[in-house]
Amino acid sequence: MIFRKQVILVSIGIVFLSCNKDKKLQPESVKKPEVSTITFPVWEKSIPDSELVTGTETYNDGMISNVSNPAITIFSPAKNNTGVAIIVFPGGGYNKLAIELEGSEICKWLSSIGITGVLLKYRVPASGPHYDKDCNCEKDPIKPLALQDAQRALGLIRYQAKELKINPNKIGVMGFSAGGHLVADISNHYKKRAYTIADNADKISCRPDFALAFYPGHMRFHTDKPYELNRTISVDSKTPPTFILHAGNDSINSVENSLVYYMALQKAGVPAEFHIYEEGGHAFGLNQSAQKIPNWSELPIADWEKLVERWLRTIKMTSH
Repeated sequence: MIFRKQVILVSIGIVFLSCNKDKKLQPESVKKPEVSTITFPVWEKSIPDSELVTGTETYNDGMISNVSNPAITIFSPAKNNTGVAIIVFPGGGYNKLAIELEGSEICKWLSSIGITGVLLKYRVPASGPHYDKDCNCEKDPIKPLALQDAQRALGLIRYQAKELKINPNKIGVMGFSAGGHLVADISNHYKKRAYTIADNADKISCRPDFALAFYPGHMRFHTDKPYELNRTISVDSKTPPTFILHAGNDSINSVENSLVYYMALQKAGVPAEFHIYEEGGHAFGLNQSAQKIPNWSELPIADWEKLVERWLRTIKMTSH
């Protein structure tokens, strides 16, 4: 795997990602780049089940659609590198990606606290359980493309850990909404690759060392009883330590999605921490809510990053 450098430009906290890997964006509002990163493709050779995603990749107001060529962008700490890395899965219902609010902004924050942020631009649409407007119902993907990309990404990062100045035993995952479901998916589907093994990176464990799921969805799919977890997610004692956060008034993914996962983790004896807030809504990052909730930054939930930093210390991933 050969890493290719790409400049990511930051303006007022927003990271602009080029859909063309070889072309640098140069917004007029940015005079010089503030963050330099490394970007490389998830799949060096053939992409499994590539025929399932068609159309042209497009970017609009912080969202990316029709991702057929998944990519990884590394946000390395400029100083105080803890050796910890977190792969970030943006949300978007498995039909698009909130690449900024739940992606690059999160990775930039992680790098500022000494953690390598790894942004995964995974394939969409219909790459995981998703809403289908034709049947007005929830459907499983034809093939688990998002899980394939996540497994491959974690294996690649662990395989290249030394070069990236990462501790291979301190690689976690963090996801929002559909990305939160992807966190649970890879946390419990790591023993066998969801694709044909292609190289040595695929032979390395893709089990996360820890996991953070924010307002996950699809956790009640494939259930017919109250407080039952999606039967495709089989939690056991080897599921990694997990941090879960949800707002009680989330109108998109009800808090029960997080509750049933927490209950399964507890039953299996997995170290887990679950935070429920009265307010906060759905789809938020560090400083704002996509739902434009008035005074969102004044709500208790807006300080969630402090909880994450403290939790990472308690599970011995970081020491400061």
